[in-house]
Amino acid sequence: MNESIHKFFRVGTLQWMSFPDKDPIDSLIQIACDDFFDAVEVKGYSNASEQTQAAKLLNQSHLTVCYGAQPLELANGLNPNAIDEDERKKAEEALLHTIDEAHFLGAEGISFLAGKWTPEHRNEAFSQLLKTTRTLCDYAKTKGMMVELEIFDYDVDKASLMGPAPYAAQFAAEMRMTHNNFGLLVDLSHIPITHESSEFVVRTLRPYITHFHIGNAVVKEGCDGYGDKHPGFGYPESANDTDELRDFFQVLKNEGFFNAAKPYVLSIEVTPRPGENSDIVLASTKRVIRRAWALVE
Repeated sequence: MNESIHKFFRVGTLQWMSFPDKDPIDSLIQIACDDFFDAVEVKGYSNASEQTQAAKLLNQSHLTVCYGAQPLELANGLNPNAIDEDERKKAEEALLHTIDEAHFLGAEGISFLAGKWTPEHRNEAFSQLLKTTRTLCDYAKTKGMMVELEIFDYDVDKASLMGPAPYAAQFAAEMRMTHNNFGLLVDLSHIPITHESSEFVVRTLRPYITHFHIGNAVVKEGCDGYGDKHPGFGYPESANDTDELRDFFQVLKNEGFFNAAKPYVLSIEVTPRPGENSDIVLASTKRVIRRAWALVE
């Protein structure tokens, strides 16, 4: 592509993934000072002081702010599709609180993931997730915010109820019958571990996608970083590098996602492996993005 990626996408990064070991305020300043980024995705801050500092920094940054509730869910074992109603309500209440924090930080919405499931209770879990998501969308709508469900693997690592892509499309169709502030978040990192292709996922979910992540995964069992660990592009024995990212960009172009009037958020989701340097991994990812983008026809 001769035109800049920034014309068609708000390029961001996930703060907690890019800088897992750095002070959250320091890393937020680093991202805000990097004019490669148009967006930043944050998670909850540990105390009111950090939250207030972050809100002030974000307010002056001219960055689009997104809020990821996934770390909260994973750290606390929250399951928004739990069959046990008390467990479902516990997840729902926690996610409702993230909407408040996201709003305080100036975020456009929240993203979250579905929880664990078992084959014998899949239909019940689907109904429970609908119940939770509709409650979240109702509350988010009062604040003018979106709710986005990220598609994860269903049988490898996180073993989330959503995907694969056709099942996620079924869920999104049900949600859109009642709520127009719901969307799906597609992550290139997860496509190899849902045993699908970029073209299949994007075409299947086309009407419902509102947000993108890009990254990598190791799909060979027994190899370092196996599963949903988000290593940098080109990591040994991994699935995604420059060619795969180019293909992903090409699919997005072909399917009409290059929208200069209202660019989608497209965020980096890579994290350093043990012994790696966060700054180098992030810089490497930018190089891959530039090269892959240049090869799009």
